[in-house]
Amino acid sequence: MSDFTMPKREPGRVSRRGFLVGTGSILGLGLMSRTGASAAPAAAGPIGDGARVPALVIGTGYGGSVAALRLAQAGVDVHMVEMGMAWDTPGSDGKIFANTRTPDYRSYWLRTRTKQPLSNFLGYPLDKDVPRYTGILDAEEFPGITVYQGRGVGGGSLVNGGMAVTPKRSRFAAILPSVNADEMYNVYYPRANTGLGVNEIDRTWFDTTACYQFARVGRKHAQRSGFEFVYVPNVYDFNYMKQEAAGAVPKSALEAEVIYGNNYGKRSLQQTYLAQAKATGRVSISPLHKVTSVSPLSGGGYTVVIEQIDTTGATTATKTVTADRVFFAAGSVGTSKLLVKLKATGALPGLNGETGKGWGENGNVMCGRANHMWDPTGSLQSSMPTGGIDNWDAGGAFAEIAPLPTGIETYASFYLAITNTPRRGEFSWNAATGQADLNWQTAWKQTSIDMAKTIFDKINAKEGTIYRTDLFGTYKIWGDHLTYHPLGGAVLNKATDNYGRLPGYPGLYVIDGSLIPGNTSVNPFVTITALAERNIEKIITTDL
Repeated sequence: MSDFTMPKREPGRVSRRGFLVGTGSILGLGLMSRTGASAAPAAAGPIGDGARVPALVIGTGYGGSVAALRLAQAGVDVHMVEMGMAWDTPGSDGKIFANTRTPDYRSYWLRTRTKQPLSNFLGYPLDKDVPRYTGILDAEEFPGITVYQGRGVGGGSLVNGGMAVTPKRSRFAAILPSVNADEMYNVYYPRANTGLGVNEIDRTWFDTTACYQFARVGRKHAQRSGFEFVYVPNVYDFNYMKQEAAGAVPKSALEAEVIYGNNYGKRSLQQTYLAQAKATGRVSISPLHKVTSVSPLSGGGYTVVIEQIDTTGATTATKTVTADRVFFAAGSVGTSKLLVKLKATGALPGLNGETGKGWGENGNVMCGRANHMWDPTGSLQSSMPTGGIDNWDAGGAFAEIAPLPTGIETYASFYLAITNTPRRGEFSWNAATGQADLNWQTAWKQTSIDMAKTIFDKINAKEGTIYRTDLFGTYKIWGDHLTYHPLGGAVLNKATDNYGRLPGYPGLYVIDGSLIPGNTSVNPFVTITALAERNIEKIITTDL
C-alpha cells in the first residue's frame, strides 16, 4: 500500500467542525447545517467603482477559494476578483467546455492559434487557428518555458487532471521546511482532501475496465522493471465515471475532456470550496476583472485598482476600490508578476528582496514510449490519470501515467514526470516593456530529463521498446518546454512570514502556490490547498 493516499485524521485532532467552533465561526456551523441565518447577502453583479470591502481576494484558484470560504465562515464579507470567465453558460453545442480533441474559441486565453501541450502526432502538427477569446487555458510564454494555467472562476482546478496527491511524509521537510509536518499531515492535509472531494478508484474496477488499460500497461512495465506503482486519488467522481462506462450518464472523462474543462464528473472548485463559499451569502465574485495596483491608504487599508475586460481582452472600465485586507491568490505566476511590479513601481516599495524569487516548474517533463503490438493501451482512455511510478528516492522522479485520449489505438504509453530539479527562476520588473520577466532557461531542464530517464531508460531496456519522437515536434523525445505546475515567486518564510503575511504591510497576504519553493515532489494542488487551510486558520485566529 503506497502512502500516496489521503491522510486520515487522528483521534483527538481538530475536525473541520472543531476548527469552525475554535475560530468562533457561527456562520460556518450555520452553513454546515444549511441554515446560514446570520449570513449577510453578497453583493450582486461585479464590484463597483469606489466600493469598500473588508476582504479582497485576487484570484479564485485553490488558495483564494480556501481563504474566501474560511473568512466568510468567520463572518467576514469577501469579494473575489477573477481575471477569467465564470464558465457557467453553455456554448452553441449545449456544453460549457470544449472537448480536448476539438479545441475552439473557448479553449485558449487570448490566442489566435492553439498551443497544445502535445503539439504533434504521427508527424502531423495539431495546432489550429481559433478566434481570440478569454478561453479557459492560458499558455503563457516566457523565454525558455511555456506555463499552462487555468483561466476562470476555479483557476487551475478547471483544467488539471485532478490527481490529488499528498506527498510522502518523508519528503515534506524539503518542500516546506518552516512548516510543522505533524500539523499538516494530521489536520490540514485531511481537511484539504475533504474540502476538495477527493476519492479513490475502485481497484477491482481499475483492473477490469477498458478505460484504464493504458494505466495497467504502465503498471505492468513499471513493476517488471522493479519500480513502485502507486494508485493516486483524484477529485473526479469515480462513481460517475463507472456510470459513464456503463452508458448511463453523459460522458466527460471518457469523452477526452480535461485540459479545456470537464462538463461532468469532476469536482472542480466550482463544485466544492467556491460553492460552499457562495452559500454563506458573504462571498461575491467579479469575473473578467484584473487587479493592476495595490497600495496603502494613509488611514489604513489598501487602494486597489482593477480593470474590467471583455471577452476580447479589451479594457472596458477601470475601477478603484478600497479593501481592509487583500489576499494575493492569482497563482504562482500571477501573484509573482503583480508583486514584483508593485515593488518596482513604488506601490509597495517595502516588499523584501525575496519577492519574485524561488520560482520553479515542479520539475515537469513529458515523454512517450512506443510499445509492442502485444501491449495495446486502448482506444478508449479515461482522461483522469490515477496511477504513477515512484522512483523519487533513487532517481529523483515521480511519473504520472498519463492518458493519450486520441480515440484510436496508439500502442503508446505517455507520462508526465515530476522531478527533483534544483534550478529556480526569478521574476523581475522590466521598466522598458512595463512587464514582469521570468529568468528561465530550457537548458536547465536537462537535469529533469536525466532524472526521468532513470525510470524510462530502464523500462525501455527491459521491454525492448523505444521513445516516441513525434509528440513534441520532429524527432523530439522530451517535452521539456512547458510546465503545468508553476510554484514559488513569493516563498513562505522568505518573501512572506511563516503564514503568508507580507512584512511591513499589515493586512496583505499571499495564500497560493507562489508560497511553495518550486517543487512538491508530486502534483501540487492538495499541498497548496492544505497550506492555505493552515495559513488562513492562523490569520483568522490572530489577525481578525
